[in-house]
Amino acid sequence: MSGTSGNTRASGTAKAAPTPVIDLDGPERRLYWAFADCWTVVRRDLTHLVKQPSLIAWQLGFPIVSVLLFVFVFGSAMDVGEGVDYKAFAMPGMFAMTMAFGFMNTAMAVVIDKERGVTDRFRSMPMAPSAVVTGRGVSDVLHAGLDLLVLALIALVVGWRSDGGLLATLYAFVLLLLLRFSLIWIGVLLGLMTPNQEAAGNLFAVAFPFGMISSVFTPPSAMPDWLGTIAMWNPVSSTANAVRDLYGNPMPSGGSWIEEHALLMAVVWPLIITAVFLPLAVRKFQHLSR
Repeated sequence: MSGTSGNTRASGTAKAAPTPVIDLDGPERRLYWAFADCWTVVRRDLTHLVKQPSLIAWQLGFPIVSVLLFVFVFGSAMDVGEGVDYKAFAMPGMFAMTMAFGFMNTAMAVVIDKERGVTDRFRSMPMAPSAVVTGRGVSDVLHAGLDLLVLALIALVVGWRSDGGLLATLYAFVLLLLLRFSLIWIGVLLGLMTPNQEAAGNLFAVAFPFGMISSVFTPPSAMPDWLGTIAMWNPVSSTANAVRDLYGNPMPSGGSWIEEHALLMAVVWPLIITAVFLPLAVRKFQHLSR
């Protein structure tokens, strides 16, 4: 009896092993869902792209029309000096300009989602606050990669060649996508701030001087001093000059610091733009009025 009583007391006082607690709101889980939700938005954007052949036709047709217009129509009257072949000078600039103008497509897509209520539905879902913005960024980089591939194939057809070697050529394309990646966040922010599609159409007035007042089609040294200074410090110019260097294409230079350090600034400019506008875009999305 005493042994039984002792066993009963022992079992009564024994404590169960503590149940492990899983932190569902820990930083690891939040990071996981941030990536998972971002990928969901990317798949949604890519699915819409496949179902909109007119949009694909526009994205593929714009580079073709641009090359024909600027290289063969205007190019016949262009002289950048130093005996430089204009086609070799302009094609890297065309790559950079196409990446720069892409933020208008980003802004328009954001405005359309906002007008159709897609953005509000996303905000009402239990998903990472940053996923809609970062998902748009990733999908737009994929779109930009397609644009760049088409433009490179067109350039090869019209006779442009890279003389910089395989690694330098690949690095040049990375710099072009880096520029596009940074400008996406400007497009997202503008799209969230723009009230409707009609107003979004006016963003071309912002994109046009941003892309054209640069070294894309003519060296800044050939411009008036005040305009040339603006063009030299344009991030598009740094990327255009950097890829010309990497492609081994001719690059007339005025000898300014910003032109001599184009490879450095082609990385620094996108990092600065991303550091400034990515947080602003995420914050704007989080504080949209319902």
